[in-house]
Amino acid sequence: MEEIEILSWLTLDALKNAAKVAETVGNLQTGHSKSIFCMIEDDYLELFYSDTGSNFLRRYENKDEYDDALEKRKKEEGEAPFEEDQGYEDAFEDEVKEEIREREDDSEKH
Repeated sequence: MEEIEILSWLTLDALKNAAKVAETVGNLQTGHSKSIFCMIEDDYLELFYSDTGSNFLRRYENKDEYDDALEKRKKEEGEAPFEEDQGYEDAFEDEVKEEIREREDDSEKH
């Protein structure tokens, strides 16, 4: 396993957009971290987002090591369902849409 610290969520998002996402564990809306397990070509990766510590990219040597890390992360975080994968650029998008809908409803009533 290799690990590189990543300073920006935007960098992690760019990697995520280029990858085939297998699974997301954790939730930044209800917790302090999330991991996205994904692949780019033959590389097995974990993109780790944190709002309290370091962000990082981990590259696993093979599928077995990757699967073991995924299971370990699930045990650490629990396996609560995660509805939508949200990165830095759209973390508040749902809140904004809801506020717009409320304003539209209010203006239709008046």
